[in-house]
Amino acid sequence: MKSKKIIYILSSLLLVNTACKKELDINTDPNNPPLEAGTPKLVMPSSIASSAARIGGSLAVLGGIWSQYYTQSAVSNQYKSIDALDLTKTDFQNDWNELYSGCLNDANFVVTKSLEQKDWNFYLMGVTIKAYTFQVLADLYDKAPYKEAFAGAANLQPKFDNGYDIYKWSIAEIDNALSKNFSASSVTSPGKTDFVFPADEATWTPDNWIAFANTLKLKMYLRMAYAKSAEAEAGIKAMYTAGTTFLNTDAAMNGFVDQDNKSNPMYETNFRDLNTDGNLRASTTMLSWLQANNDPRIATYYQFISASNKTYLGINQGDFLSTNTALYTASKAKIQPTDPVDFISAAESYFLQAEALERYYGGAGAKAMYDAGVAAAFSRYGYDPTTFTGTGGKYEYPTAGTFEQKLEAIITQKWAALPGSHSLEAFFERNRTGYPKTSAVYANNAAYIPGQFVYPLNGVTVGNAFPKRLIFPDSERSKNANTPAQQPLTAKVWWDVK
Repeated sequence: MKSKKIIYILSSLLLVNTACKKELDINTDPNNPPLEAGTPKLVMPSSIASSAARIGGSLAVLGGIWSQYYTQSAVSNQYKSIDALDLTKTDFQNDWNELYSGCLNDANFVVTKSLEQKDWNFYLMGVTIKAYTFQVLADLYDKAPYKEAFAGAANLQPKFDNGYDIYKWSIAEIDNALSKNFSASSVTSPGKTDFVFPADEATWTPDNWIAFANTLKLKMYLRMAYAKSAEAEAGIKAMYTAGTTFLNTDAAMNGFVDQDNKSNPMYETNFRDLNTDGNLRASTTMLSWLQANNDPRIATYYQFISASNKTYLGINQGDFLSTNTALYTASKAKIQPTDPVDFISAAESYFLQAEALERYYGGAGAKAMYDAGVAAAFSRYGYDPTTFTGTGGKYEYPTAGTFEQKLEAIITQKWAALPGSHSLEAFFERNRTGYPKTSAVYANNAAYIPGQFVYPLNGVTVGNAFPKRLIFPDSERSKNANTPAQQPLTAKVWWDVK
């Protein structure tokens, strides 16, 4: 499994640098020590890398296609089932398995061990990555084992918990972690073994992790905004009343290099594993929106048709059976081997804050957060957004507009900021808010509005319904009698009620 290799290589570098001599136990494989023999400092990097490898790898491909950044090439086959919304019970089961056996198992160890040791730095890190990963699982499947997930051999058939309960328990764990004394003598510094905010041991602080945890809470509360409106409002207002700090930098895993098993996991999944870069092509949905707005990020997201033809060409979503030979050279997705995997980017943080301020504070300060979000999304690629967000600019904030017009602007700009290894988040946000809007016509119609979603041409769902979730994996159902009744891809998850 390619992502396991990525995790192993990254984590083993840390093990080599921190290993100590000990008497050889001939009954223990020294190359595969049990998890219990580890320490939070050794295990935490593996948990981070596991989450990044899956959510930023094959699941990012899924999110990228379902968010209509990309569509399946007309001259290859790898992602036809994703594009046609024709997934089965075996699709993405490796991701489910790895997130539990890798990331979450490791994170739970870190949480348990650091709690015993009162090492609150690692406790916060473990709780945050655990909550982040459970949030993704709950958003993808609606239900997942949480309370009984880590009993091991003592309980091989854990019960599934509702997504709402997973959210509540995760937020409570975050609150508990944030309440700890990070200056206590028992805490240690992760230093450069922190794969998200690495620093020298002497200068490392938990401040960025505190902001990461707070921003994750903000995101979860906003995702509850329609399903549990009073609870969401109370939770967010309590954070603002307390003067909570949110991310102003990317919470991301960096350090990837252009080498086999060491590069960005989406690059590994789509390019290196397949020995081709031709499967993911520009979707007309996103490409047309960028072109209509003369957005310079088009050069970051997509490749030219060819080295000699420096233009872009998209494929209408799901039109992978087209015999139009012009589409054979459609623009490919541009994903770099050294790209980071975002957990929450600075741009996403600002857009979350903009929405919160519009929803609960009459819009005071929302424009500034929106502008900061656009600026962060542009500047990470070296572009200046000033002319876009200034007066009369294409992305000027609709200050005089209705709440829905403002929300549409915020979510559309968030969508525009998320292609690549963070694509899955755009899929969730569209399901929550309905933005970008759904087109009344297919993308080849003269009346098509750039950026509006179209139902994939070769989609197979009943009533042309868009996807809302993944199917419970067969690997779980075959072993766990508590797996809930299967739901179709088009069945909404608990918070999707707008």
